[in-house]
Amino acid sequence: MSSAGSPDRMRDHWWWRPGWRAGRRMYTWHVTFDDQPQLHKLVRSYQAALAPLPGLDLIPMRWLHLTMQGIAFTDEVSLQDVADVAEAARKRLATQQPVALSVGPAAVDPEAIMLDVSPAGALDPVRTGIRTAIADVEGAARVPEAENWTAHISIAYSNSGGPVTPYAEALSTVIQTPIHLTVSAVHLIELSRDTHLYRWTTKAEILLSG
Repeated sequence: MSSAGSPDRMRDHWWWRPGWRAGRRMYTWHVTFDDQPQLHKLVRSYQAALAPLPGLDLIPMRWLHLTMQGIAFTDEVSLQDVADVAEAARKRLATQQPVALSVGPAAVDPEAIMLDVSPAGALDPVRTGIRTAIADVEGAARVPEAENWTAHISIAYSNSGGPVTPYAEALSTVIQTPIHLTVSAVHLIELSRDTHLYRWTTKAEILLSG
């Protein structure tokens, strides 16, 4: 979700979105990238070009992620329901094969620098399985909508306003071809965002080994 503003200017990513406040946590589904050295190399090349510029929080390799689907804030859902959602997702994704993706190049969004992920829609069946699993447990009315969801991997977040141009120019100096990776698991996590960084603890892993 993005705040209002002109698309030719950066804006602070860390505004408090509805429901969020200091100390609050959320259960959500992510793809994470601990074991993707090619992706890490690609991210480091872009981050090296961005590092001299002010106004960005570069994302450490440990916290790279692709946001899939929220469930609820931790104070709005029981631990048993979360466990049941994980089990329902495991069943829904039992026949899901790993997903091959192409990642890159990097582009500027008003709130982030992000890597393009293609082909478009490749992760839709996984996300649909997760959303259906939430509905199985919580009911369809309690499945959060992700506004304008498009698969991407952020490499830095904007922490202030200013023109987009310096960031776009920095990215243009990086000569990189897109890399290929395979998504073989999704993770149910407990997410926080108190320190200009998304951090999490993993609560369940669902392998895509159909």
